[in-house]
Amino acid sequence: MSNTSDSNGPLQSKVPAGAIGDKWDNYKADMKLVNPNNKRKFKVIIVGSGLAGASAAATLAELGYDVEVFTFHDSPRRAHSIAAQGGINAAKNYRGDGDSVHRLFYDTIKGGDFRSREGNVHRLAQVSLNIIDQMVAQGVPFAREYGGLLDTRSFGGSQLQRTFYARGQTGQQLLLGAYQQLARQIGMGTVKLWNRVELVDTVNVDGRCAGIVTRDLVTGEVRSHAAHATVLCTGGYGNAFFLSTNAMNCNVTAAWRAHRKGAYFANPCYTQIHPTCIPQADDTQSKLTLMSESLRNDGRVWVPLNAGDERPAAQIPEAERDYYLERLYPSFGNLAPRDISSRAAKRSVDSGRGVGPLKNGVNLDFADAIHRLGKDVVKERYGNLFEMYERITGEDPYAEPMRIYPASHYTMGGLWVDYELTTTVPGLYAAGEANFSDHGANRLGASALMQGLADGYFVLPYTIGNYLAPMLNKPIPGVDHPEFQIAEQAARQRFQGFLDIGGTRSPDYFHRELGKIIWDYCGMERTEQGLQKALSELPALYDEFKKDLRVTGDGASVNQTLEKAGRVEDFFELGMLMCRDALERNESCGGHFRAEYQDEEGEAVRNDEEFAHVAAWEFTGDPMHAIRHKEELEFETIHLAKRSYK
Repeated sequence: MSNTSDSNGPLQSKVPAGAIGDKWDNYKADMKLVNPNNKRKFKVIIVGSGLAGASAAATLAELGYDVEVFTFHDSPRRAHSIAAQGGINAAKNYRGDGDSVHRLFYDTIKGGDFRSREGNVHRLAQVSLNIIDQMVAQGVPFAREYGGLLDTRSFGGSQLQRTFYARGQTGQQLLLGAYQQLARQIGMGTVKLWNRVELVDTVNVDGRCAGIVTRDLVTGEVRSHAAHATVLCTGGYGNAFFLSTNAMNCNVTAAWRAHRKGAYFANPCYTQIHPTCIPQADDTQSKLTLMSESLRNDGRVWVPLNAGDERPAAQIPEAERDYYLERLYPSFGNLAPRDISSRAAKRSVDSGRGVGPLKNGVNLDFADAIHRLGKDVVKERYGNLFEMYERITGEDPYAEPMRIYPASHYTMGGLWVDYELTTTVPGLYAAGEANFSDHGANRLGASALMQGLADGYFVLPYTIGNYLAPMLNKPIPGVDHPEFQIAEQAARQRFQGFLDIGGTRSPDYFHRELGKIIWDYCGMERTEQGLQKALSELPALYDEFKKDLRVTGDGASVNQTLEKAGRVEDFFELGMLMCRDALERNESCGGHFRAEYQDEEGEAVRNDEEFAHVAAWEFTGDPMHAIRHKEELEFETIHLAKRSYK
């Protein structure tokens, strides 16, 4: 089953020469420029309107490019970036606690278990300094101390307070800041917004991306859009697990359609399981709810010391509690990184010490913080999160511990991109969570918002000009080109095909079954035997999907069942590739934990000799037989070491 290419082949990272701190400056000094009066001659398509998409669109339009933005939401403000809670990292060192660009760079490389590209990560740490200034200038109401200075707090995987926040609504406030800049450009006529429109294919002509094909979610109309460059800012694929903290509409379709047209997909097995989510209540549940990592600043995680202890939390004395993160990782305590904290929670529940009606959670207890700081301070920091928890569970977290358990949250894998954020298809870019570039095998908390805004505001506006400058006054294919017509026809036939099957099962049924297979065998813990089983069950279920799918309604009006069918089909193909990737990577690193590769304490054991590389998969028509390419990772500044948070 393994198809592997041992050469780097076409995977040239294009990281500039020079010392790590000079690479980005060297790139900007040497890049090609586009004259301001020529920028309006170039059309750029941006798919997705979250932090990466909105910030890229607003900035490129401000520079003078002709920009079109596509979102399947009714408003760009509905993008899933709005759901981020806890904060955004930046190496400002306002606290004077020893932070620096280098330390943020080091923490991110180490947090990703030494599986990310140094050049990209250092650039991210550098531009983090600009993001906070940019967002403050836009009026984002970051939390401030009594004297008016910006406040910060800690997040997992760091011993510093570098996370800027707006209560538990940081993503919402940042997205509103980026959205108002986008809306300004729409009002000025420099950006054209297409809403309630979904990307269904990308189109390549003469080896470069010439544009996209979309489907109108209201009328079912399929149409083409041509451009000089296309940017995918379409988020991650966490909903492959069915149950996740992602919004119900989050999907992999845009990235997967690009992958089918030649864009390599990198590290699909690197998925992040967030340790603090409300546990599943029953088998009919359709999504899970995140409880911000920021809660672990003041909340203490514990389970009963003895298995089967049925007493309420308040009746269990301190001596009979196991504060397992503080015990196992004393240097970082309750703020150990997400992958490590999640696996520790799983071990505790698996040992019979889970809490709650289904014994499928652990305690996140604020009693000490309320006693130390007072209820008003805790309410000021986390009030909206406590409110949300009480609304969902009916339990008061001021009076009893929250119940939490890990859940699918974020994906470090994504479309392979080089230093310029270009995929393996020239003219096609991927930004934010849609690409693989910055987080290695595990993302640190509060770094997703940082990456989305870094890519959109401070990276893409430079790198895209380097590609566009040589294209000045050269003709590009229009939507009348045969390749667009072929792609349109294929899309129409695909959606009509779903309607014509006439089976008995809904897309949701297949999504739930698919998600269960991926969660059981390619979730928090993977084994060779389990992955082999998944790779036998997934194709069989996919065949059933193609024969027994039932899509009601028609294709010429609003039909969410039809939309879901297309997205679930893409999740099927992605799920097979996730399991293939996990099976081929014979090591444990970050969010990819193979049970065969762990030490006596249950910690991940990497294999740097054979797997210090990015695995980038080339589509061959069958995800079970994709070709695996490598980009070797070079560590010039930070030396490979055992990742320890003890």
